[in-house]
Amino acid sequence: MTDRTATFEKVKGLIEPFNEKGVDLKEETTFVGDLEWDSLTVMDFVASVEDEFDIIITMNQQAEIETVGQLVDAVGELQQ
Repeated sequence: MTDRTATFEKVKGLIEPFNEKGVDLKEETTFVGDLEWDSLTVMDFVASVEDEFDIIITMNQQAEIETVGQLVDAVGELQQ
């Protein structure tokens, strides 16, 4: 399993408690469109991602991340 695959699986696990619609999670799944998250849900989720990976995701970075795949890539970059 590659590091990116492991990160994707961890991110999927972190999304599950917030996935009230039961959306099948893929790279192209969007947080606002597909999962229908509001800003409070996004903030709670980002906090869980930051805790899990010991990173900080700035507000500017958050604004650019729209899909699960983009988040996985951002986590990978922030961990370097």
